[in-house]
Amino acid sequence: MTTIPYTARPITPRALKELRTTDDAGRRTDGFTDAEGGSPLRCCLRHSEPGERLALVSYAPLRRWASETGATPGPYDEQGPVFIHADACAGPVGDTLPFTGSHRTVRRYSAGGRILGGRLVGDPGAFRQALREAFDDPAVALVHVRAVEYGCFLYEVRRG
Repeated sequence: MTTIPYTARPITPRALKELRTTDDAGRRTDGFTDAEGGSPLRCCLRHSEPGERLALVSYAPLRRWASETGATPGPYDEQGPVFIHADACAGPVGDTLPFTGSHRTVRRYSAGGRILGGRLVGDPGAFRQALREAFDDPAVALVHVRAVEYGCFLYEVRRG
């Protein structure tokens, strides 16, 4: 994990409550016991431990952000799989940036919900610079940090 002046935002408690019943693809959510651990949890921004109850749900981060802000992401709206705890959890602990140990993309979005660009980050120490570059552009309202391997959403960082 890397400590930086930006805050990684987990999925909101309100969205988690909804996702634990029905995901953003309209499917009923079913939990399972994680036998191996290591799944990146978007509710508390840490890796799962063996034996924890998880759910794999379809999540539409830009759509949910747009519903809060009035943005219209149009074709940039997408949904994908994320792991969450099957039941409510305490959320993130600490102020470090999680999941920096692998290649990630930092995808930039405008206040209207349009993609403005992105950057591949391979070195954990490069996250500070990637986020600084993103928010140096006044048109950038938020960024999504995503896994390169599968393109999965990990968390968002908002301006301010």
